[in-house]
Amino acid sequence: MDYFLTEEQQMIVDVARQIADEKIIPARAELDEKDQFPAEILTVIAQADLFGLFIPEEYGGYGGGCFDVVIALEQLGRGCVGVATSFAASALGAYPILLAGSEEMKQQYMPDVAAGRRRSAFALTEANAGSDASGIQTTAVLDGDTWVLNGTKQWITNGGEAQIHTIVAMTDRSKGPRGASIFVVEDTDPGFSFGPKEKKMGIRASSTRELIMKDCRIPKDRLVGKVGSGFITVMKTLDLSRPGIAALGVGLGQAALDEAVTYAKQRVQFGKPIISFQAVAHMLADMATQIEASRALLYATAKHIDAHGKDMTKVASMCKVMATDMAMKVTTDAVQILAGYGFMRDYPVEKMMRDAKILQIYEGTNQIQRNVIGQELNKEYNKK
Repeated sequence: MDYFLTEEQQMIVDVARQIADEKIIPARAELDEKDQFPAEILTVIAQADLFGLFIPEEYGGYGGGCFDVVIALEQLGRGCVGVATSFAASALGAYPILLAGSEEMKQQYMPDVAAGRRRSAFALTEANAGSDASGIQTTAVLDGDTWVLNGTKQWITNGGEAQIHTIVAMTDRSKGPRGASIFVVEDTDPGFSFGPKEKKMGIRASSTRELIMKDCRIPKDRLVGKVGSGFITVMKTLDLSRPGIAALGVGLGQAALDEAVTYAKQRVQFGKPIISFQAVAHMLADMATQIEASRALLYATAKHIDAHGKDMTKVASMCKVMATDMAMKVTTDAVQILAGYGFMRDYPVEKMMRDAKILQIYEGTNQIQRNVIGQELNKEYNKK
């Protein structure tokens, strides 16, 4: 379908597509097999100025919005969700600074993020705090001119590879979520370390580690926003980032469909290509329809966010649920269409199916997203 992209937006798509075709796809199987972080590919992405898509021009970025980010992520996700997640996580880590950081903090960190000189990471999840952010155990205590952080963050994307970390910690536990604050921790700060690299089912090119803070001291001005404003900033951050996860789902679904159609046209059984059999053709038709519907909702959501900058929670959750459930279904169907070949690592749909699962889990499980949508509907209808 023609989504009437501007010349600049089409250029973003073309650049991201070229990187996916020429750099990501040839390397994705090896990166997956070796659990290897795609540092060289991220350098190429940085040279193409894609890291700065969402960062205002005054901080060295492109000055684009959510839509610009999702059309790039869709293409990178078509190449490999693990590589694309490593790229997307840097935006996730930078959003709290852009949303709530001081002007000095933005000037200090954003130019490096925009240029890809330093990567960032977002650290919310803990062993007992994922969907329930009120369960955070990491603490931050002000001691003179420094904050002292203690605690452990779990399953942090870009852990061990990022230089800038936005970390959610409790500054006043008695206030519940209103007692959460956000801090910037750099990889060289004393008392800050990483756990071993996690062994994952999918997105194996992406680095996932624990972040460990033991009397980690950081300057007083590393507080992002105001004390106690962390939970609000987290919610705004996730509203902005969830369409990015949907974009990965759309790109992954498209990649799986491409593989399935190509195979179905080539595979001959009973004297005919299997795409000529209604059972297979209907599966492909459903896959294509689900992908296009997810893409349409994703693009509409991104444009809504860029146009209004508010009332984005419901639609952000909707597009995340729809596109990631679609990606799981479409990749599973692609494996089914390729049958025995699809189950083998020699064919990419096996990896695609493994990669798809995490999309339904990270940045808020799809069950939590449905809760959020229901809560937002309740609020809307209470006003009527």
